[in-house]
Amino acid sequence: MQQTSIKTNSYVIRDTDLFMSSSGEGVGGVSRVYDLRLRDLPQEEKPREKMLTYGSAGLSLAELVAVVLNVGTKNEDVLSMSKRLVKEYGASALSSQLNPQQLVDDLNIPIGKACQIIACSEIGQRLHKKNDIGLAVIRTAKDAYDYLKDIHSLPKEQLRGIYLDTHNRVIHDEVISIGTVNTNIVHPREVFRPALEYGAVAVVLAHNHPSGIVSPSTADIEITKQLVQAGKMIGIHVLDHVIITKTGFQSVDVDYQ
Repeated sequence: MQQTSIKTNSYVIRDTDLFMSSSGEGVGGVSRVYDLRLRDLPQEEKPREKMLTYGSAGLSLAELVAVVLNVGTKNEDVLSMSKRLVKEYGASALSSQLNPQQLVDDLNIPIGKACQIIACSEIGQRLHKKNDIGLAVIRTAKDAYDYLKDIHSLPKEQLRGIYLDTHNRVIHDEVISIGTVNTNIVHPREVFRPALEYGAVAVVLAHNHPSGIVSPSTADIEITKQLVQAGKMIGIHVLDHVIITKTGFQSVDVDYQ
């Protein structure tokens, strides 16, 4: 399938003599679709039993999450919850999120469940050295698309920030918001707080369009202009805002320089 792309030039991170010391401060609905619950499954098809029979490699990501969570809530079966978390948040975002309260707010799950997920991810990163942050280099919109293309199939819009050092290397990426991207939801402090926290000099924004329409909306253009200007004031470059769909990607047409 041919990808749609408009912007192909490389990002340029310029030196700045603006220094500042600041700190920042630290949203989501639940879409319920009926799915087979744990009790509906034959005993041999339940996640823990499957792991004992086939090993961990024989389980889907949602099933592995269900093993970690163990039980659901009175309103949601553990397997249904696990499938929803993976579907709505995305695998890479779920594994990179470090803030339990953010998972609570984004996914409407109990704080204990959020802590279990993050603890499991942290253990995996420490034991298996699988954290790739710092290895990826983002120089073009295509690089940003390749880095985040897994978000193209998410059912809700998800705004992600890719935070870079002076050599365009990724030092952090974060889910900034879930839901329609507009000025009422996306505040500059939520975008630039991670940049200040991790010492980034630039950020590339990206979000998916579940509709499949790759062209940026009026709201996409407006919020991008505001963030570019806000970044200039504090010396953090907003290099791009990339729209991602199942068929390709396109940069929001804004003067980033």
